[in-house]
Amino acid sequence: MTELWRHGAHELAAMIAARKVSSVEVVDAHLERIEAVNPALNAVTLVLADEARAAAAAADRALAAGVALGPLHGVPFTVKQNIDLVGCATNWGLPALAEALPPRDSPVVERMKQAGAIPIGRTNCPDMALRISTDSSLYGLTRNPWHPQHTAGGSSGGEGAALAAGMSPIGLGNDIGGSLRNPASCCGIASIKPSAGRVPLCTLIPSVDGPASFQLMPVEGPMARRVADVRLGLGILAGRDPRDPYSVPAPMVSPRASGRPLRVAALAEPPGGATDPRIAACVRAAADALANAGYEMVGAVPPRFEEVVTTWSNFISADIRLLHPTIGPLISEDANRFLGVMLEETPAVDLVGYTALLMTRQSLIRDWQQWFTDVDLVLTPTWTQLPFPHGWDAAARENALATLELMRCVTIANLLGLPSAAVPAGLVDGLPVGVILTGDRFADDKTLDAAEIVESALGLATPIDPIRG
Repeated sequence: MTELWRHGAHELAAMIAARKVSSVEVVDAHLERIEAVNPALNAVTLVLADEARAAAAAADRALAAGVALGPLHGVPFTVKQNIDLVGCATNWGLPALAEALPPRDSPVVERMKQAGAIPIGRTNCPDMALRISTDSSLYGLTRNPWHPQHTAGGSSGGEGAALAAGMSPIGLGNDIGGSLRNPASCCGIASIKPSAGRVPLCTLIPSVDGPASFQLMPVEGPMARRVADVRLGLGILAGRDPRDPYSVPAPMVSPRASGRPLRVAALAEPPGGATDPRIAACVRAAADALANAGYEMVGAVPPRFEEVVTTWSNFISADIRLLHPTIGPLISEDANRFLGVMLEETPAVDLVGYTALLMTRQSLIRDWQQWFTDVDLVLTPTWTQLPFPHGWDAAARENALATLELMRCVTIANLLGLPSAAVPAGLVDGLPVGVILTGDRFADDKTLDAAEIVESALGLATPIDPIRG
């Protein structure tokens, strides 16, 4: 039998349900894999071995007793360090929160457990999840399984590396500026930033409530090696929860335009900065795969593209500036240096300016929604440059600015509340390159359908054994 850690979440659930393997065997296989490869990657920060084995034994007993099974019965999963999981600190990668224990699971953890899944470990994130490279003051640096000297992405970089290396078949992350999709691109896996409101968000530590950008732009969502498992995870996580006032019970299938194929605007070299021509070629290959599958490729460019990117930056920076006196002393020098450049490059706003930001955001959402009446999806690179060496983003002012430029495509879905599915589209110099498919609000299914086609044509073979060096 193929090593169990090589199988995806859906496959493992089916194997357990058919009694081809036990949950205990599956959990043990992943614990052994963590022990074997995590020292080289530092992706998993806490291993829940005893708890996971006990839960797996209970799952096997329930199966033998004929108890109704959830869709992930007996399957292990990992949880990013800034998502509430009872019994573990929600520490956001910070020494100051090392002992901050939540009184209740977050809604997404609750739903994974209700589906029968078993928490097996916590995964690394940068300080306060405010960089797109995963280096924690509490746990240290997470390495990319494809290249140990390059970033695994962030802020869900621990999840990305753990999944790509076979330590977990499915995991939970979150995303306010690409944090589900950045690591997917860097590590060669799949993810989705769901539509705003589709998946409930409620983290009690450090505070359940925050300023407006931290209410309106972040989402939680699934990460996995294959789009099919991302889709399965999204179906489990979706739905209203009273703890999240913005969550809604949106249908999982979106309306389809009649009488025409789905239309995709492919931006191989998106506005607002440079794009590595090799990455642009991967985007064009993804567009070709969609065209071959019957999608209609159009030359349209979404409205006010660069203004969306600028507004995201101004909006989140306004709130980081408000919070910085509190969080600045808690985070690393590198994190402060990176944020400092971001704050210097964005205007300080008063109440009038902040109100203007919210009004601009609403105007942009309206323009994109109207544009989506004629076009279904936007295809772009996830990053417009290759994953950078560790620490490069904070090493110099020009590097921080280049980092903000290379991540510009991912920020659009956060500002506008749109679904955005990430999928690998090839390798360049041995490093994964990903694309994202962004759609109208609550058209998550369309983004995943298209991502699955790209995956079939261009996807990478994971899990991999980490490259060591």
